[in-house]
Amino acid sequence: MSDSPSWRDKYLALIAEIVEMTLKGKISSTEQIYQMLLQNVSLGTGEIFELTLSDRLTETQTEVAQQQDELKQAKAGRTLRALKTIQTQWERAQSQNKIAEFIFNAVKEITTATPEQRLGVFLRFTDPNQEYTLTQPQLQQLIKSLQQYAQPESDLAEICAGVTQGIATWQRLQDNLVSWMYERQNNIGFGGIPGENSPWAIWAKQIHSPFPHNLFQTLAREASIIDFATQQNQLSLREWLETAMILQSLQRGLVNWFDKQAYNISAGSKLSISTYLTFAVIWSYLGTGFHHLTTYREACLQILLQILRNFAQRPYFPLYGGIFASFSGSYLRDALNYLDEPLKRVDKTQEKARILTLLGYSQRALGNSDRALEFHQQALEIARSADDRVCEIANLNHLSRTYVTQELYPEAIDYSQRALILSRQVGDKTGEANALINLGYSEVMQAQQQQTTEPETYTTVINYLEQGLRLSEQLGDPQSQALCLSSLGIAYLVTGDFTTAIKHLEAGFNTAQVSGDLYLQGRNLTYLCQANYNLQNYERAIYTGSLGMYLLAQISSQEWRNTASMLLILRGQIGSEQFNQHLQQSRSRMIAIIGIDGYDYIPKLLVQFQEEM
Repeated sequence: MSDSPSWRDKYLALIAEIVEMTLKGKISSTEQIYQMLLQNVSLGTGEIFELTLSDRLTETQTEVAQQQDELKQAKAGRTLRALKTIQTQWERAQSQNKIAEFIFNAVKEITTATPEQRLGVFLRFTDPNQEYTLTQPQLQQLIKSLQQYAQPESDLAEICAGVTQGIATWQRLQDNLVSWMYERQNNIGFGGIPGENSPWAIWAKQIHSPFPHNLFQTLAREASIIDFATQQNQLSLREWLETAMILQSLQRGLVNWFDKQAYNISAGSKLSISTYLTFAVIWSYLGTGFHHLTTYREACLQILLQILRNFAQRPYFPLYGGIFASFSGSYLRDALNYLDEPLKRVDKTQEKARILTLLGYSQRALGNSDRALEFHQQALEIARSADDRVCEIANLNHLSRTYVTQELYPEAIDYSQRALILSRQVGDKTGEANALINLGYSEVMQAQQQQTTEPETYTTVINYLEQGLRLSEQLGDPQSQALCLSSLGIAYLVTGDFTTAIKHLEAGFNTAQVSGDLYLQGRNLTYLCQANYNLQNYERAIYTGSLGMYLLAQISSQEWRNTASMLLILRGQIGSEQFNQHLQQSRSRMIAIIGIDGYDYIPKLLVQFQEEM
């Protein structure tokens, strides 16, 4: 047996030494005790020290209570006060020790991992969702420790060099990031700023390494990230990690900045949502493109899932919205399809249920109702098992809305009623507002399908919609308000009250712009086209229809074709010359929303639809 003292004996001696120094007046401040603890309590043994200190405190408290001799009792009292001071400073030192222990464990696991596993292990320790999120100085401390084990030109040396280079690049980008946002407050999202004026192009100028620089240029041009990644055959680990550090730092920097915009909380949240989705899809595209480089592919998907988990924990996670206006230009098209495969790797957690909710809503917007039902059913099951009632109610509401798109109105009514009951039971006002909206909307559509003409039927269901609208207004929830106004507009359109329908649909479009939901904007404009057409207000019908068609096409929603069909019918009735004249008269208003490129693309969409017929 070894004659060396145990950890408990060492820590009893350390505690005794501090107490003795305190009683002799050799401790000048509590900071001195704090530093002694940091220097003498070894990593991985904090629990032993804590138990040893606890036993010593208990013994001394007993001695103070039972000691009859006044002098000995007084000394025991001073000892007890010294021990309590050690306890206070230990609690302070614990957080520092835990970070140091975390870094110690990270170094151990990273250095002992196989070369194939090492990148994945490193990314696990830098995951923002774990208990300890490393700050930049702590990350640099981790790299400094790893460098002691790194042989020249080894994969460990490549990791250290890539992270160091990435941090240096991010430090150059930081000031530019903030100044860019202040300069472009009216155009702060990722879409609508192509080419050299794109934030990606501006950031690319600060990046010296070829791979990340070229990636940012690809993003600026809105070219295919998948094609770009597929072409990388000689990509070094250093370059990949530098790029990862830059992208992760940019994403966190943007989210932190948007989250702090007190001047406009709703706009800040909308842009934070956009940022999470944009970077998630970039990583998804990179992972798809690196199909020939397995290590990088797996690492991309690992970061993607980290982003989604972090996003799902945010208070503004959009349980009732999916596709947002400041999302990244053409990357929006079918982008969320790429998140399906990585999610299959995630356990059945609350975060997974929420991400599936987002995917389901987005699939419905794209016109894939069967896939939307699949996502929402999965999310519903997981939310129930995770006891996430708010998410459960959201998916009951989404299932109702999706069944409406399939014209399965009894199922839609059933799910909306279940959502209404449960939301009232648990006090989820947003869920209740959406359930009222869905119930009213489902019953309006069912009455239309059954060719019901009794005014009383529509009066009752419109009442549900108005209740939902009042509740969403009280909550200040623009997403629910936009959905409710849209549903009311459609209900009045169905009943033939076109003027009232237009009033609600226009309000719904304006509110959808506030919430940033492109799908709702496009749908409202499509129904406005129909209502104006029925009132023979052809100029307004062409304006709203063309704008709605373009927005729906931009998010790859199949519904753009319905709008195109209406516009072609209208053009056939009034003639191409008159149609083009009305379109030209609306040019300035359209450009203000979709830009010159968007306006010029409208005739091309009509030609495309004709060719597909």
